[in-house]
Amino acid sequence: MLRFLRLLLLLLPPSGCPEPPEPTEPPGLALLSPGAPPQAPDLLYADGLRAYAAGAWAPAVALLREALRSQEALGRTRRDCGARCAAEPGAALPAVLLSATGPESRPGQAPGPWERPLLRATLRRAECLTQCAARRLGPGGAARLRVGKALRDAFRRREPYNYLQRAYYQLKKLDLAAAAAHTFFVANPTHLQMREDMAKYRRMSGVRPQSFRDLETPPHWAAYDEGLELLGRQEAGLALPRLEEALQESLTQMESCRAGCEGPEEQLEEEEGTGSQGGLYEAIAGYWIRVLQCRQRCVGDTATRPGRSSPVPDFLPSQLRWLHKAHAQVGSLSQAMENVLSVLLFYPEDEAAKKALNQYQAQLGEPRPGLGPREDIQRFILQSLGEKRQLYYAMEHLGTSFKDPDPWTPAAFIPEALREKLREDQEKRPWDHEPPQPKPLTHWKDVLLLEGVTLTQDARQLNGSERVVLDGLLTPAECGVLLQLAKDAAGAGARSGYRGRRSPHTPHERFEGLTVLKAAQLARAGTVGSQGAKLLLEVSERVRTLTEAYFSPERPLHLSFTHLVCRSAIEGEQEQRMDLSHPVHADNCVLDPDTGECWQEPPAYTYRDYSGILYLNDDFKGGDLFFTEPNALTVTARVRPRCGRLVAFSSGGENPHGVWAVTRGRRCALALWHTWAPEHREQEWAEAKELLQEPKETEKEEEEEMPTRDPAPEPPSHRLQRVQDKAGKPPRVREEL
Repeated sequence: MLRFLRLLLLLLPPSGCPEPPEPTEPPGLALLSPGAPPQAPDLLYADGLRAYAAGAWAPAVALLREALRSQEALGRTRRDCGARCAAEPGAALPAVLLSATGPESRPGQAPGPWERPLLRATLRRAECLTQCAARRLGPGGAARLRVGKALRDAFRRREPYNYLQRAYYQLKKLDLAAAAAHTFFVANPTHLQMREDMAKYRRMSGVRPQSFRDLETPPHWAAYDEGLELLGRQEAGLALPRLEEALQESLTQMESCRAGCEGPEEQLEEEEGTGSQGGLYEAIAGYWIRVLQCRQRCVGDTATRPGRSSPVPDFLPSQLRWLHKAHAQVGSLSQAMENVLSVLLFYPEDEAAKKALNQYQAQLGEPRPGLGPREDIQRFILQSLGEKRQLYYAMEHLGTSFKDPDPWTPAAFIPEALREKLREDQEKRPWDHEPPQPKPLTHWKDVLLLEGVTLTQDARQLNGSERVVLDGLLTPAECGVLLQLAKDAAGAGARSGYRGRRSPHTPHERFEGLTVLKAAQLARAGTVGSQGAKLLLEVSERVRTLTEAYFSPERPLHLSFTHLVCRSAIEGEQEQRMDLSHPVHADNCVLDPDTGECWQEPPAYTYRDYSGILYLNDDFKGGDLFFTEPNALTVTARVRPRCGRLVAFSSGGENPHGVWAVTRGRRCALALWHTWAPEHREQEWAEAKELLQEPKETEKEEEEEMPTRDPAPEPPSHRLQRVQDKAGKPPRVREEL
């Protein structure tokens, strides 16, 4: 019971919370109904979609905008009411519960004296919240306007803006259409149709560059990006106000997020071990733990750009580092010390911060007794550590889970019993954090001589890092065998699973892809020649060996995926073509051309470390590979395909690349990806090798034993395919380009 009591004591925050700022409209949204309470966002959104489907563009715009406004007003009401009710005179916890002499020090005391004040304060808070919501939202308050999870997810993905941009386009309001399209695209950077729409808007004469603005950019990101841009131009004086604004807005956004954690229970994510586990106290404790977990996630939510799933690491400490450097550049040494001392609150042993502190103290001369860390950062850290202490306590004693979002949490706050397990979890994959070591040049040169391969262009000649072009990996005869393999597989049609289809990257080309396992299966069935299937395996290992020798001689590379891909220009669809065969991208992260950042998160295959493209032919027009700057616009190098030419490069954001449109003929190449992580090695490669080594008699015997087996392979799904092997292993997901 005492364990639950410790959690219950902090159920309500203390009084004295500051009044929230006056509500402001979200950027880009006009207040359509001044002074009117918000309506139900789900009904407005549904009506807006019906109007859109009927082609009633003006009503659709009005309804969708009002749905966005109402959704924002609901969240703002909840935040404002929470802050105001926390400051009510009777809302604070009774002093007896906060004093040093509490129930634990008087074990013989009955539970009544502490239960009644606690529950009375809780009821008063609930009454205040209910009345406040009724005043702001009308009769029924928040209960009447409760929004379901599906709609919350749709608004989080900014789906209303996808409909808005099309409706604005039909209304000939191109400036607003471009803004709505850009707003949606920022949160959905992998949406191919919107990428094409954005390209069309940029080509329209009536659309200005400033039209492409994010209507929902959080204030802290706008200030942060502008501050860093000014600092990069050595304009520290102009950057300081924006960097300070970014920090204040970040803290405000976190408080707003934390207030949202006290909303309806169904909005809280239920983690393992936090559900209802019995009676009154267990239920209250479980709900409070979920509130604390939600509050801790607010740090990551605030540090995550729209459309991303990974936060900027150490977002608050990094802002403080920029601030103390900027203050030092303009000579504001006291403010520089204040910010560097705040960095040391997060990382007391940070050598760079301690060195900067000593430098500022030496320049100031006399000690400044009143000079210390920022008060807002002190409050934030104390608040966060108090929540972490409770969560780790619940993790140790109640069996709940908690993933600490902060690397700066002091080890003393983690119970001794949990430290070893947490340490093991952090050390499970050390290769994720180890940068590759410099490679000696002699080793790969020896390998090139043994293989008869020539180095055509290195990273310097390709104007980048970790890039290379090698020639001579295939003879013309070998290219012919692999091209015939692709042709035979395509000729098998539906039975092979290799039937050509429109490319997922452009509607103007046909796309065909063959994996090593599918090639082996077709060879066993007699659909394609076994020579081509065996050569496909041999060549993929040849590429892996050379890639490892050139880039990673001290660390084994494993094949992650091998794909024989052909792209064919569709006749009659190449006139005035403006798109690419494959848009600019990186192979293990999601490239954001606007910021130049590359986010290692799904849908990218984050475990890929090196990529390779082995070309089989050059009798086509277009189809060159090109590398760009992170902005996806400035081309830094271009490679023309030819038989036996390998382009290999690291898979990260340092090597954005794309493929020019194939406007005539058929371009075939072997695409390969390599990984340092052995658990991501290509299992199909080993299965294909085993399949090609088995005698054909075994296959005939199996067919006689299972006459009813359908010889046709399982058709691929739209995006992912599950593969079941002969041994009855659990199905696994196979990626499809």
